[in-house]
Amino acid sequence: MSAVADSFDYEAALAACARGERQALRRLYDQESARLLGVALRIVRERGLAEDVLHDAFVSIWTRAATFDATRGSARGWMYTVVRHRALDAVRDGARELAADEEAFDALDREAGADMMEAFELRQDLGRLHECLTRLDTAKRNSILYAYVDGFSHSEIAERLKSPLGTVKAWIKRGLSALRECMV
Repeated sequence: MSAVADSFDYEAALAACARGERQALRRLYDQESARLLGVALRIVRERGLAEDVLHDAFVSIWTRAATFDATRGSARGWMYTVVRHRALDAVRDGARELAADEEAFDALDREAGADMMEAFELRQDLGRLHECLTRLDTAKRNSILYAYVDGFSHSEIAERLKSPLGTVKAWIKRGLSALRECMV
């Protein structure tokens, strides 16, 4: 990650959005939109829909910025959660849409049946994972998200959380163990 990304203050930008400062939303968009689009794309698997999800998510970030609670997690993590929820909603809404004519319905069954089942299973797994992540204490949850969502090394996480390297490794190990138990 670049030095600019490391020094970006997501909490301050969200607070500015809550005060109605449009430039703050622009800064958040410039800073994070490419990665957030990637998250949406991995879930919805269609570029146009992922772009729609991203747009809707940024509208939601703008309108709900005042609801962000730093005691429950990082501002950046909150933004990723908003995008994930929007993407999962899009998958769920797309799974509910049925073609009106029988020929289109048959084509949907043949061509997209497996994809829809996979998306449904992904949605179930992501929902369960989100629930299990919320059960972890903040330090373990943030350590795991920094490692597996943001791709930070253990030493980068320790630096970000201002915690000893051994402690961060223990948080990740214990957090992953708790997630495995919860996901069963």
